[in-house]
Amino acid sequence: MFSGALTALCTPFRDGRVDEPALRALVDAQIDGGIDGLCPVGTTGEAPTLEPEEQAHVIRVVVEQAKQRVPVIAGAGSNSTAHAVAAGRAARAAGADGLLVVTPYYNKPTQEGLYRHFRAIADGVGLPIVVYNIPGRSVIDLSIDTLVRLATDEPLIAGLKDATGSVARMQETARRLGDRLPVLSGDDALNLACYAVGGRGCISVASNVVPRLVAEVWDAAAAGDFSRARALHLRTLALTEALFTEANPIPVKAALAMLGRMSPEIRLPLVPISDGARARLVAALREHGLA
Repeated sequence: MFSGALTALCTPFRDGRVDEPALRALVDAQIDGGIDGLCPVGTTGEAPTLEPEEQAHVIRVVVEQAKQRVPVIAGAGSNSTAHAVAAGRAARAAGADGLLVVTPYYNKPTQEGLYRHFRAIADGVGLPIVVYNIPGRSVIDLSIDTLVRLATDEPLIAGLKDATGSVARMQETARRLGDRLPVLSGDDALNLACYAVGGRGCISVASNVVPRLVAEVWDAAAAGDFSRARALHLRTLALTEALFTEANPIPVKAALAMLGRMSPEIRLPLVPISDGARARLVAALREHGLA
């Protein structure tokens, strides 16, 4: 379930509400482009500004539209363990196949607190969990020792989205956990490097825009054709850089709006893309024949 090129889905809005037709079209475009899984209501899906009812609605729509063609791994992170359990149960009721659970942000738990947090979610929800480690956003860093402990003690810990920005970290995790826990790149610029040191896929932002290209990089690497994978990956870099000139998902949502796939509407405290970042994004899209 938790390998290959997966997409961290944007959430389309129109007039303040979730744009269901645009969301369904986005799901189909991802699957038609060869994407191996979908991750709604994460950071890219603006989960912090979605009401619980909206989160459940988005997951339900994605599950319905995916029609079991690919797994749906729904965001269910919170810095409150009880809230994360409730979000996980709502995702399970909406039909999600698994959960993407970020490390608790802001309140800075100890490693023991992180261990107990993920165990409590696994015990309270009963779905496979991809642990999401992104110290740059959450401040706290889940250590490899704690991850090994979780993977040893809890069968429902089923993957790691590594957004530490460190290939050495990905490599050491893959060395210590081997086939027990798939390591997925959480940074599009490092996807190929992750694959080269034992990673089993990615959860991509760029694939919202270029799903087939992101999928082909993984497919080539998985087949052992790293020459082709490298050539394809290098083609993604200008776009990847443009998609992170401002806080995700501001640029990716702007890109999808430029392509007519959804409204540019985004919720505060995020604001529309700046003129300078927009110009860089347009240039990157033109490289791919998309603008």
